[in-house]
Amino acid sequence: MAHYALIDENNIVTDVLTGIDEGEVVEGISDWETFYGELHGKNCKRTSYNTYGNQHKEGGTPFRGNYAGIGMVYDESRDVFLYPQPYPSWLLSESTYLWEPPTPMPESGDWVWDEDTTSWNAA
Repeated sequence: MAHYALIDENNIVTDVLTGIDEGEVVEGISDWETFYGELHGKNCKRTSYNTYGNQHKEGGTPFRGNYAGIGMVYDESRDVFLYPQPYPSWLLSESTYLWEPPTPMPESGDWVWDEDTTSWNAA
């Protein structure tokens, strides 16, 4: 079983499908990204259920940065799926493909990000 993200004209993920494994050939079809994309009239990219933060949770090779979800962004230049940027001040980590605050969150306690001061406040 493989997973495929359907992507709109703004590179936003609109749906994630469970489909045929990319290595399988069925009725002469072997390019499942193209098949599902044409079937739904959208761009389609395979995504890995086991990839988050550019790490494969079972020790394998990470694929496209993060498992795609509805509302995520497909970044064509990096060939990765990104979560929407939570705040304008947060920066994208090029190693994890996750957004990071300019000030790390304290390790203990409950904290809420304050974009106006670009700092963490106790919850």
